[in-house]
Amino acid sequence: MIRLLLVDDHAIVRESLRAVLEREPDIEVLGEAGDGETALARVRELAPDLVLTDITMPGFDGIELTRRIKSERAAVKVLALSTHLDRRFVAQMLDAGAQGYINKAAGRDELLRGIRAVAAGERYLCQEVAAMLLKSPAGDGAQAKLGRREIEVLKKIALGETSTAIAESLYIAPGTVEVHRRNILRKLDLHNIAGLTQYAIREGLISL
Repeated sequence: MIRLLLVDDHAIVRESLRAVLEREPDIEVLGEAGDGETALARVRELAPDLVLTDITMPGFDGIELTRRIKSERAAVKVLALSTHLDRRFVAQMLDAGAQGYINKAAGRDELLRGIRAVAAGERYLCQEVAAMLLKSPAGDGAQAKLGRREIEVLKKIALGETSTAIAESLYIAPGTVEVHRRNILRKLDLHNIAGLTQYAIREGLISL
């Protein structure tokens, strides 16, 4: 069961989301909040598995909310659901610690995929955001440390793709993807996927 907190400053949006989510047998909506301060208080009170949050809200926004949640409750996952399809907002949410970002124009199925993926510890970016982030060429720092195929794999890892999906898109074996993953971590002296994602953003491997 995914225990979820809804955060959006529009009551009608929260009501619509609740109506969709409560039909799902594996999702429990614990509560709602309409601003950052209330949301943080509800996180402390309810200890949800996942916070589904807008960005623009009264008080402190979804970016600051994410920072505070991650500072206090690192295990709580955060998924942004926003009308902002803008590199700056995506960058700031990911940098703050969000595991995913979905455009509010996305459909019900994509929202549910995102919630389940993030709750399972994966990164999830909606199709529009993923396409936007893939448009940037590799930075000089990455080119100096990694091979061409490793850069391709790193980009896809940073965008939350699974080893199977990466293997299929690059026409290589899943085991080869895992070898590349280990080599990339070793060459960059990094230890987890979050570190790889932050490196990819910083080096301009994905456009923000």
